[in-house]
Amino acid sequence: MATRWGICSAGKISHDFMVALETLPPQDHQAVAVAARDLSRAQEFAKSHNIPKAYGSYEELAKDPNIDIVYLGALHTEHRAVVLLFLKARKNVLCEKPLALNDKEVKELTSAARKQNVFFMEAIWSRFFPAYERIRTLLSQKALGEVKVVRAEFGASIQHVTRVVEKELGGGAILDIGCYCIQFAMMVFGGEKPESITAKGFLYETGVEETVTVILQYSGNRQAILTCTIMAPMPNQAAICGTKGAILVPDFMWCPTSVIVNEKENKFPLPPTSKTMNFHHSTGLSYEAEHVRQCLLKDYDGEDNEQHPDKKVYTISCLISKLESMFQA
Repeated sequence: MATRWGICSAGKISHDFMVALETLPPQDHQAVAVAARDLSRAQEFAKSHNIPKAYGSYEELAKDPNIDIVYLGALHTEHRAVVLLFLKARKNVLCEKPLALNDKEVKELTSAARKQNVFFMEAIWSRFFPAYERIRTLLSQKALGEVKVVRAEFGASIQHVTRVVEKELGGGAILDIGCYCIQFAMMVFGGEKPESITAKGFLYETGVEETVTVILQYSGNRQAILTCTIMAPMPNQAAICGTKGAILVPDFMWCPTSVIVNEKENKFPLPPTSKTMNFHHSTGLSYEAEHVRQCLLKDYDGEDNEQHPDKKVYTISCLISKLESMFQA
């Protein structure tokens, strides 16, 4: 039986998610409804993507009994309220990153998901790319020896995008693109809490972070250096350096199609599409969608240590909140 998706919000990322979903077998994935706060937008989106139902409110989507999981592509300032709406309706939810605006909200949402006994996941799509799977396999095999240094960067000239620079829209380099660098370091170090955090950077004229460099110091003389900026493009590489070798993600570190292991390149082509996309490598969202399907089929209990705020593991949201507080104090 196909996993039946409800799409919440008819914006750019929801379009890309739908195009990615269309690259997967229809017997496995079907979008059965879309909701927007403007019914005409939902209807236009539904027509464009052959979705049978269109709703003019999120509440109607929450009441639809024929949905297995909701993909939430709304602005992250809306995540807390909209996620709670779906969780209270006992809907499984895949929520776009960042999950919420701070660690307090994240804990509230994960607690609500457990109370309702539903699946709830942050859409850190990077984690499901074959290139990332290759990296995790090599790390589990200790192929690099002891990892000593991790480096990640994400820079783009996006200061013209309103949601990126406005405080009331949850703007800033850390929440928008820096989270990708943070999740990379935390993946490599298994969610371990850093012994110290140092951050330096600059604020944009609106008061959000425009450029940030973070140094995370870990036990055993290990370190991660992360840089993000909304002011200029960067090579957007990532590297993992160990005592026996190194891994380089040569570009698009948040959605890579290749990794270089000890100077040997491994390529992972994206699912093809002829449709126009809004963001780089967006057909890679299909990897995330299939992962969610497998979790639902296995009745996944959600107790992933790295994402579990009640366990003694430092979560992505904890670190993001710490960095946000350092710049917004």
